[in-house]
Amino acid sequence: MGPATVPETISPSNNDSNQTCDTLYDHRNYTKIVMPLFYSIVFFVGLFGNCLALHVIRPNLKKINSTTLYSLNLVISDILFTLSLPVRIAYYAMGFHWPLGEAVCKISGFIFYINTYAGVNFMTCLSIDRFIAVVLPLRFAQLRKVSNVRYICVGVWLLVLAQTLPLLGMPMTHEEPQGFITCMEYPNFEKVDHIATILIGAVFLGFVIPVVTILVCYSVLCSKLHFSAKANHFTEKSGRHRKAIGVICCVSLVFVICYSPYHIDILQYMIRKLVSNPDCADLTAFQVSLHITVCLMNLNACLDPFIYFFACKGYKRKVLKLLKLQVSMSFSSAVRTSPEGSSKDFIDGNKIQLNSSTVGTTSERLTERRYRHE
Repeated sequence: MGPATVPETISPSNNDSNQTCDTLYDHRNYTKIVMPLFYSIVFFVGLFGNCLALHVIRPNLKKINSTTLYSLNLVISDILFTLSLPVRIAYYAMGFHWPLGEAVCKISGFIFYINTYAGVNFMTCLSIDRFIAVVLPLRFAQLRKVSNVRYICVGVWLLVLAQTLPLLGMPMTHEEPQGFITCMEYPNFEKVDHIATILIGAVFLGFVIPVVTILVCYSVLCSKLHFSAKANHFTEKSGRHRKAIGVICCVSLVFVICYSPYHIDILQYMIRKLVSNPDCADLTAFQVSLHITVCLMNLNACLDPFIYFFACKGYKRKVLKLLKLQVSMSFSSAVRTSPEGSSKDFIDGNKIQLNSSTVGTTSERLTERRYRHE
């Protein structure tokens, strides 16, 4: 589950085997400096960047389409995720100490994970939406109707809610021998029956299926873009298809790099728990690796705004305008901005024409960014 911690008593396999492990916090003095600093950067960059994305999307809500709606939900999940970080920053700064009690810990963990996996699922929806728009625009057109997409979005939130709800029934805090209380750390879940099987299932449902769907959709989409450009001399000469493919690959790569290490880490350790009894050294190494891979996974919320900047003209224009306003206070001629399209580009700008389908839109890049967001 979330970042790992140190239990006073650890049962390598089941609850009936107790083993003291006192090496789990050997890295505590380092993490209480590094992790708060890291998450503070993620918080400020992620919150500012995604709020700016929401500002770019908002004027186009009157002309809402499937891509806009998925993008809106994706940005909202990112914002809610970043808003859950301040309490985690304080927790890490106090050396993995949680003074707010079990109930608040459960609420914090619930918000943290529901918005993490809402982002994953909406990224999956966006990849499917782009796949249908370009590859199967007529056969599954009903799935892209706004009236139907609204129901799909509600279904996604309900699905993620159902996936995350079991957290509320699990113990999330634990008082350590050293006197501090941990929150949302893996060893606190060791007492849960069949925890290894539960987490393996969660990895497949929350990561493996979405990432396979995203990669398949974008692979086919890139192939379609390439061959359609070959058939259209003007499109090939303009090079716009190459930019669209580049953005798709970038989004997919960011998603895979951010989310894969965390889920692979959990998967390998849970499989080992099923076939053997990991000892204290194994659990210590797993805890440290969880702290690192969770940071990498959460970095996604911070990287998304940079993808928006390079992929979406409306977003880029807003950022440059803000920078110009700041710099112009003392160097009015130091910054030059060009009217690179309106905010509409962010949602439904038509940049590449493939047959009768619109591809390479800036909003599509937003779509594809979270994969894993990408």
